[in-house]
Amino acid sequence: MITKELRKELMKLSPEEKTEIIQLLDGINKTPKVVGGAARIRNTRIPVWSLFHSHQLGTSDLEILEAHPELTQTDLMNAWFYAETFPDEIEQAIAANEAD
Repeated sequence: MITKELRKELMKLSPEEKTEIIQLLDGINKTPKVVGGAARIRNTRIPVWSLFHSHQLGTSDLEILEAHPELTQTDLMNAWFYAETFPDEIEQAIAANEAD
């Protein structure tokens, strides 16, 4: 787990710096023409917002992993960290997709 001190320092970074760190960890990618440019797990087409929204609705990590066998617990931890780091981006994506 990330120590409180490291988490505090990470939260001080700019959005661009945070994205760069997450991509360095090979956990989250953003590509303009893939899933509309939304943050996604590794090189899949599974958007972070979708996983996070399922989690908000009560779907457990185990249920998500069973539905997406290509994902790992580390993928979910990266997704939850990304969602915590960029809450506005995730909430906007959820709202936009609920409106469709």
